Amino acid sequence: MRRMIPLLFLLLILTTFAPAQIKSVAQYIEQVQALANRADVKAANDYIDRNHESIMREWIAITEINAPSGQEHQRAKYIESLLRKYRLDDIHYDSAGNLIAVRKGTGGGPVIVFDAHMDTVFQPGLQIKATVRDGKIYAPGIGDDTRNIEALLATIRALNEAKIKTKGDLVFVFTVEEETTFKGVNNYVKENKGKIDQYIALDGGYEGFTYAGIGINWYRHHFIGPGGHTRSQTPPYSATLPLARAIQRIYQLRVPTRPSSNLNIGMLGGSEVVNAKASDAWFTVDLRSTSNEVIADLEKQIKVILNGEAARVGMKVKTDIIGASPAAVIPGHRESYLVRLAEAVHRVMGFDPPITNAGSNNSSAALLAGISSISTGAGPCDGAHSLAENCEIEPLYKGIKKVMLLEVALAGVE
Repeated sequence: MRRMIPLLFLLLILTTFAPAQIKSVAQYIEQVQALANRADVKAANDYIDRNHESIMREWIAITEINAPSGQEHQRAKYIESLLRKYRLDDIHYDSAGNLIAVRKGTGGGPVIVFDAHMDTVFQPGLQIKATVRDGKIYAPGIGDDTRNIEALLATIRALNEAKIKTKGDLVFVFTVEEETTFKGVNNYVKENKGKIDQYIALDGGYEGFTYAGIGINWYRHHFIGPGGHTRSQTPPYSATLPLARAIQRIYQLRVPTRPSSNLNIGMLGGSEVVNAKASDAWFTVDLRSTSNEVIADLEKQIKVILNGEAARVGMKVKTDIIGASPAAVIPGHRESYLVRLAEAVHRVMGFDPPITNAGSNNSSAALLAGISSISTGAGPCDGAHSLAENCEIEPLYKGIKKVMLLEVALAGVE
């Protein structure tokens, strides 16, 4: 009996105090609402309201500087020239070419990173000219990701104008090569992993956010045969025949929607002339899922199809892995401090936020490194990665206020 008393006492302590240590979303909302009601935060919002025109002009100016992935230098120098005016504590480039600006806190707070990528998917030499009509801006890259670059720049100015001092450091990282290799974010996370408390990637999104990253694997599958002239009797087939059969069968595979998964065959190649049987016919596969197990299972099924179709015509298969990024999931992250606080910020801003686990951006690199991370954005846009890309103008200003509220809520204020 005496041995049971300490155990009962411990259970009493746990049941009495443990629930109080876990804040509900309602408590976070109360905390964020109090922050939003502060005079200095309202003053920062007023600054944004008074500067709609200048924000839009700067947004357009950044967009019209073409920045193909790996060729971000000109855009980076323009953004740097703006940052130099903001009385920041540190502005520099890292070894990957990322542009980094630090707004130091007063101390005793976390280090919060906000990331927006500078690169686009468009070809070098493209002349970009934005047009405004019907409450929208049309231009390649206007949304992905210049709306979020401009959001970060506007929040820095608003915080300075309202003389808001955060406890923690706000680190603004303008990254390179997000659209291709993730070189920028991978380099930044590798060099700073132990210094980052939370990482927010601004890339897409508006009303909601993601808290995990979808796994993305890219492959180029080749069918290798002897080739020949169109009129040759041997070999009897072009390597395009097993390619066509394989593609048809692959598209018949069952791709689950829960967990969220996708499969796409986007590129094809074969002979370089009309009158030749292809000796190397290839196609690409873009395989995505929030489950690494689903990706592995689909990989196996595709391999069986490829080998079967190659054997059917006496050819061989070769597979190149173009890129492989596993699903980025931190167990329990949906209930983490960052996710709950981010939800509260969105609700205080008047959103009923969709909160999903299928992000596809720089936040995945942070999550894979074990850093609490989300991705969201500052405005609704359409037609990403196309020449018809466009964004609604008015919602951007609300989106900037949302990003700023997230900054001060995470970093804390004096």
